[in-house]
Amino acid sequence: MKFEDVETGETFSTAGRTITEADIVNFAGISGDFYYPHTNEERMKQTGFESRIAHGALIFSVMTGLLWQSTQDRPEVVALYGIDNMRFTNPVYPGDTVHVEAEVTDKKSTDHPYGNGVVTNKAEVKNQDGETVLSCKMKTLVI
Repeated sequence: MKFEDVETGETFSTAGRTITEADIVNFAGISGDFYYPHTNEERMKQTGFESRIAHGALIFSVMTGLLWQSTQDRPEVVALYGIDNMRFTNPVYPGDTVHVEAEVTDKKSTDHPYGNGVVTNKAEVKNQDGETVLSCKMKTLVI
């Protein structure tokens, strides 16, 4: 699908993905973020959370992966162009399954050398209970 075929108001959702203990541990190692909310189960139990929580940046990364995997009937993406108004509204625990729901809210032509336009999606990552855990306006450069 090309930029000119995109319509504002279009919606789509992705498949789900379960966030595992290994995901959190591996992300801590890759990012260097060993802050206690992600690595110290006992300390987190003292905070009112159920257990350790996934890194917000991990959930954002999972969101982009889920979106790129579900490219059928969507414009061909050249690159992530920007993120606006990102909020992490609920924790993600090991064992939670998340998916993305998105709506095209804007599209603008561009004279960018590698793309025809920028498409803005209101994206929400939701857990298995339908709670939004991350929301943002995601801009992608498309052909």
